[in-house]
Amino acid sequence: MDWDKLRIFHAVADAGSLTHAGEKLNLSQSAVSRQIRALEDALNTTLFHRHARGLILTEQGELLFDATAAMSKRLEAASARIRDSEEEVFGELKVTTTLGFGTLWLAPRLPKLYETYPNLKIDLMLEEKVLDLPMREADVAIRMKEPSQADLIRKRLMTVQMQLYASRDYLDRNGTPSEISDIADHRLICQNPSSAQVGAGALLVQNLMTHNPQSLLNINNYFGVLQGVIYNLGIGVLPDYVTEDFPDLVRVLPEIESADVPVFLAYPEELRHSQRIAAFRDFVQDEIIAHRKQLRQLGKI
Repeated sequence: MDWDKLRIFHAVADAGSLTHAGEKLNLSQSAVSRQIRALEDALNTTLFHRHARGLILTEQGELLFDATAAMSKRLEAASARIRDSEEEVFGELKVTTTLGFGTLWLAPRLPKLYETYPNLKIDLMLEEKVLDLPMREADVAIRMKEPSQADLIRKRLMTVQMQLYASRDYLDRNGTPSEISDIADHRLICQNPSSAQVGAGALLVQNLMTHNPQSLLNINNYFGVLQGVIYNLGIGVLPDYVTEDFPDLVRVLPEIESADVPVFLAYPEELRHSQRIAAFRDFVQDEIIAHRKQLRQLGKI
């Protein structure tokens, strides 16, 4: 199949318009139209439904677009590998992780990475949804469980636990609980057990709920929970990695914590030799070592 025609087809399907695709490809509308007709003749099928508002893919067109989209992502990956210099780290790096970890741990440390690699362009995507790394929805992921997708290089970074924290001011005004049943005298700040989060965190919250907190504040991410704790709203369920950057938080009921949550870094096998990936991986590993050293000095591990 003629790749040039496929390239033009992909641009038209993506733009939904012969004119817009032509502008992107620096081709006239008539030239684009001829290539699409030639491709339809070669495949003996209709790829687009044509109407006044633009073009819509037929069922056969959707199948072909899925294929050209996959090819395009593979070409992007190959291009990125070629651009990676053996001595320099530059270009775009798409990183995905959870909102909590990305906001509370990763983002505050990125200035150090940029100091070392000022030409790196990071696209940080914070969401609970697991993006498809082999399809290049992201280049590298940090996740709170081992990735299940095939063709990935995985590295276990550390483990975290969900624990209970409050501000000193809150505890001075409301008292410090000495046993788990004392939760009944306090406001609990947490994620709803049914919201997207690690299973260990949801189980801990479910257990705390059985002790009938006096009041409840549900927030759908740990950054919001942290803000609630800082502003003296109650006792919050938070991952332990926030303790270094917020030393004024007081751990409450230290015997109460979730099961260990593994943290994995993963990236596609095809990016094994990417200098951008290597730089980011090494940076994260070094920061975790420094993080744990700091916690030991604070007597928190």
